[in-house]
Amino acid sequence: MTPKPTCSIIIRAYNEEKHIRRLLTGISEQTLKNVQIILVDSGSTDHTIEETNGFQVELVKIQPHEFTFGRSLNLGIAHARADLVVIASAHVYPVYPDWLETLLEPFKDSQVALTYGKQRGSESTHFSESQYFHHLFPDHSTNHQAYPFCNNANAAIRRSLWEDHSYDELLPGLEDLAWGKWVQELGLHVNYVAEAEIIHIHNESTSGIFNRFRREGMAFKQIYQNEKFTKRDLVKLFVQNVISDWRAAIEAKKFSRNIFKIVRFRWSQFSGTYQGYKQSGPLTWQLKNAFYYPRLMVTHKKTKRDVDPIQYN
Repeated sequence: MTPKPTCSIIIRAYNEEKHIRRLLTGISEQTLKNVQIILVDSGSTDHTIEETNGFQVELVKIQPHEFTFGRSLNLGIAHARADLVVIASAHVYPVYPDWLETLLEPFKDSQVALTYGKQRGSESTHFSESQYFHHLFPDHSTNHQAYPFCNNANAAIRRSLWEDHSYDELLPGLEDLAWGKWVQELGLHVNYVAEAEIIHIHNESTSGIFNRFRREGMAFKQIYQNEKFTKRDLVKLFVQNVISDWRAAIEAKKFSRNIFKIVRFRWSQFSGTYQGYKQSGPLTWQLKNAFYYPRLMVTHKKTKRDVDPIQYN
């Protein structure tokens, strides 16, 4: 009989021929072996599937018109044979060979239901997107996180809990937040693992950024039905984040080439959020602070680890 995998890795993909092979290479370099890789493809028209040649990948297909983030995950996890399920976007890749090992380590505690890891941008990532990653994914791990934020570009869950409560297939986004909220309501824990670092390639157009945050705003409103995001929030957070990003860009000596890009990114982010939250109720301060408010000015220094990073071609 085939032994049970150490973990099952679910990768959601659509036209990811430029990125998928690097992720699969990073998985092959991991200290944890005997992993099951499941690619959920939602109708790619490029060479995404061909790029998996040479790797042991199980393919699950979903029609584009059937796609939601939650549905694609549920289809993938239904094929998972391991007790622990890792979730990764097709356009990410791990930095270190112990990515899986560190992401799964907290599950030794039976009360941990979900973990998620650090994300950083590539050299081509929007400056403000990189700042956004630093905001959401700090350099220090957090055990038993107080709020349900997580991110399914780099996360892991217990399959047994998913069997009791699958991902919401009707949400336009933030299916990860909704699931994290559910497990915390059970009294279980969400852990943030900074050492489980990936590079997230997220080079969207201005309209793509707007649509992403609008979609997430709509989902947030469905999860927390009494919340709203007012015009005052829009203006206040836009100004605060632009100023914060400008200061960080000056410190990084990247101001002149990013001054207008920062404005466009932050306007797309918060105007999209405003459209998504329209006509809802008051927003929980703790979650608003976690998602939107810039942190105090911090110099970002690369965390030093004793593990050598993976060398990609």
